[in-house]
Amino acid sequence: MIAVLGALSEAWDEVRVHKSRVVLSLVGVFLAVFAMTSVTALGLIVAQVQQEGAERGSGRPATVAVNAYDPMTGMPPDAAEWDAAVAELVDRHGITTAATISYGEGLFRLPGGTQRLQTMRVSPAYGELHRKEPVEGRWLREGDRTSLSPALVVNEAFLELLGVPDLSSRPTVVLGGPTPVRATIVGVIREGYGSEPIVYRADRSGGPWDAPGAVDPATAMYAGPSTLELWVPPDQAEQVMEVVARDLGAALDVQVDTYRQDASGLEETLAMLRLAIRCAGIVVLVLGGLGVLNIGLVTVRQRIREIGVRRSFGATSGRIFSAVMLESVCATALAGVAAVGCSIVLVRNLPLEQLLNDGIPLADTPGFPVAAAVEGLVAATAVGALAGLLPALIAVRAKVIDAIRF
Repeated sequence: MIAVLGALSEAWDEVRVHKSRVVLSLVGVFLAVFAMTSVTALGLIVAQVQQEGAERGSGRPATVAVNAYDPMTGMPPDAAEWDAAVAELVDRHGITTAATISYGEGLFRLPGGTQRLQTMRVSPAYGELHRKEPVEGRWLREGDRTSLSPALVVNEAFLELLGVPDLSSRPTVVLGGPTPVRATIVGVIREGYGSEPIVYRADRSGGPWDAPGAVDPATAMYAGPSTLELWVPPDQAEQVMEVVARDLGAALDVQVDTYRQDASGLEETLAMLRLAIRCAGIVVLVLGGLGVLNIGLVTVRQRIREIGVRRSFGATSGRIFSAVMLESVCATALAGVAAVGCSIVLVRNLPLEQLLNDGIPLADTPGFPVAAAVEGLVAATAVGALAGLLPALIAVRAKVIDAIRF
């Protein structure tokens, strides 16, 4: 242990004595590790952005969509019977997340007049399944199903139509129809195309405006058939689709269609992206290591007389070898620490959500990847060891008399 500590101390002293040369030799390693670590970290964040973007539209892996209808009439099953059958199915098979979705239109009394706008009736679990992260306020929750003032989550385009800048004034809007009701806007999301307003409501409400007798064909809130979405383990998706189709079909005497709707091949694509990023970082680091090797060879030639004198006073080959190699290792490790630190500062302070995700907040914002920092430090140390190996061998093989005469 004493010998190892002595060798490290000696190597560090050499780095301090020749700091100008060391700094110049480490510029390439610093830039290489900085680029490798930053690119790896940014690549992982970009992959997370792409993954969440896909999941916002089609659901998380694996999302199984279920549609049910009477094969004779094409009509969906009774809502109460459907809810009971789905609840029993989810409880029996231990499915943690299930959401119903229906697309339609709603009548909204806005300052510019009454308008029909796209409205989605969704279960509160839809937000978790599709990573809906409001930029202001909150997402729908179970209590909204029994609220006498329907809760709405809208996009920014809807707020513009309503003429309010944010939720600080607790804005409301009147839902039209034969039984109008004043709804409360509880959250704002950032999505949609251009100025297209989007509204989300709870799939079930406890007020008279959703009662069957309150439907007026001229003013009703039109909605299409509901789709059930189940979040299940990817390796069980095929089995779940088969079981759901069989059980719901038998319970309701309807035709049940199931299919997997999340983006297929997303994991493979992201894995290829991460691999390409890592390969690019390794190439950059190897180029930096070649620069350290070249300067190390020149340095050993310049210090050959010093090495000969040390050998004449009894320094062993192992001590000379370790001193020359550890000098390179200590220097590159120090450069690696500095590069990783600068990379962390850069990545943590970049407005990544604005640059990569149109300002939509990430549901699972990744911190600086520990793996990227560790890889940068390990790679810098490894490059120092490899770059110091050849100069150390040259130093060991130098003959004492020839070195002193040099």
